Order: sequence, then structure tokens, then C-alpha cells
Amino acid sequence: MDLRVVEVRSANRPMHGEIPRELDAFRQSGVYDVAGGTITYVRPWVEDDELVAEPTENLALMGARIADAVAEGFAAGTNVVVAGGNCNVLPGVIGGLQQTHGATARIGLVWFDAHGDFNTPKTSLSGMLGGMPVAVSAGLCFPEWRIAAHQEVALPTDRIIMVDVRNLDPAEDALVRATAINVVPVAGEALHEAVRQLAGKTDLIYLHIDLDILDEQLTPSHNTKEPNGPDIAQTLDAVQTVLDSGKVEAIGLVSVYPVGEGGDTSLASATELLREMIRQWNATRAA
Repeated sequence: MDLRVVEVRSANRPMHGEIPRELDAFRQSGVYDVAGGTITYVRPWVEDDELVAEPTENLALMGARIADAVAEGFAAGTNVVVAGGNCNVLPGVIGGLQQTHGATARIGLVWFDAHGDFNTPKTSLSGMLGGMPVAVSAGLCFPEWRIAAHQEVALPTDRIIMVDVRNLDPAEDALVRATAINVVPVAGEALHEAVRQLAGKTDLIYLHIDLDILDEQLTPSHNTKEPNGPDIAQTLDAVQTVLDSGKVEAIGLVSVYPVGEGGDTSLASATELLREMIRQWNATRAA
């Protein structure tokens, strides 16, 4: 399986700063080699002199660069892995899929995260943009960010599965429940049934994982770590359920934050999770 690896260069501000530790570590540890094919890398970038005062415009510009990198990968006949960065990559990844398959392609999203990232400026307690990308891609806020990131058409909420999301803000939870989003635990029949339904009404699926899906003991340096999460094996079992749909065309692992105390543990967790996801994906596509 040939891979195009889209490496997002900074977790907090993707457009500048040092190359994150995890990107080089993933390469050096050979996580992509388990795909067994040709690997190409691209690191989308926005120059400092392109930045503006409005942060959503910067995210949109970076999203457009990510979208182009994703689309170029598919045009070259490769499968796409998005590594690094944070959940704000989402509109760009969906934008790249829409560039490739058409704006009206039936794209599904399976969102593995301790959080829903489904806040809007009206529901958010913090105003943090990192808590809003799913709402942006679903068309609930910041349409200018979504469209500039090349995601022309919003994702219908009945094509979104949220896995785990064990910590939702109260207003965010109410908003999620008011939509057709399917919220399921990591383990159990509910995930199997949700994926079966999603596969039946989509042409392709983007599988997105925030490392904080894992229990906080495995992600001690993560900015938004949460207790009571699954371990790596439980998460990989759930990933396999999604891969078995045969519809996954791109995967992402974001928000590693392997710095400071506990950084080595977080990096080890991310490396194992990404390597095994790619191994599973390759085996599933070859079957």
C-alpha cells in the first residue's frame, strides 16, 4: 500500500514554529514502513508574512494547503495519512477529499476523541477554536474558514460518528444530541451498528483520531488529557471495526504533544497506535 503522509508542522499554530518532535520520530521508528509500499511526505506550510490578525483566516489558509496536499496524494494514486497538528486539520482534510471526489461526494467522518470539538462561539466556555472543527465542517459556524479550506459542502451530521467523547461541555452535549450525530462508546455492538449504517450511506470515510482518546496514563503530556479512557488495544479493536467497512480512504492521528514531563510516554503511545493502525489498514485493503 503506497502512502502519502501529510505532516502538519505544529500542534498549536500549524503555520510556523519548530518541526514537532513526533513527525521525525514517526519517520525514524518506521511506522509507515508497515504499509509495504512507496512513502512520500509533504509538510504544508504558511509563511509568516502570510499571517493575519484573524486566527480563523490563518487556519483556513493552512487548511487550504492541507487540502491540496491530500488531493495531490489521491491524484498520485496513494492512500493518505495525516500526522501531527491538532483537530483543526479537519476542514482541510475534508476539503481535500471533496477536491478529489467532488463537492457532493458522500463523505463520512468517524471521530475518535475524548472531546466532541463540536462547540460554536455561542456554546464554547473557553472560545478555543480547537474545540470547534467538527462544528465548522458540519456547517454550524465559521463558514468562511470551512470554504477557504476547500470544504465547499458541509458534512451532514448523519454522516458523523463520534467515538467515546467522554468529556462534552453541557451546551456542546445538547448541541450534539440535537443533531443526527451517532455517539457511541469505544467497545460494543453500538459501534459496529453505527459503522454499518454509515458505510451504507457513504462513498468514503475519513478516520480521525486525537491521541487524547487514550487514557491519561498513556498521554501524560497531552494538553487535554482525560481519565477513564481506553488503552491502545481497545482503541485498535475499534479502529478495526471502522476499517472493516472497506470505506476508509484517509486516516489521521493528531494532537500528540510529546514535550515536557511525560512526553516520552505520549510519543510511545502515539507511535504504537499509528503503526498498528497502518498495519491494520494495509491488511484490510489487501484482504
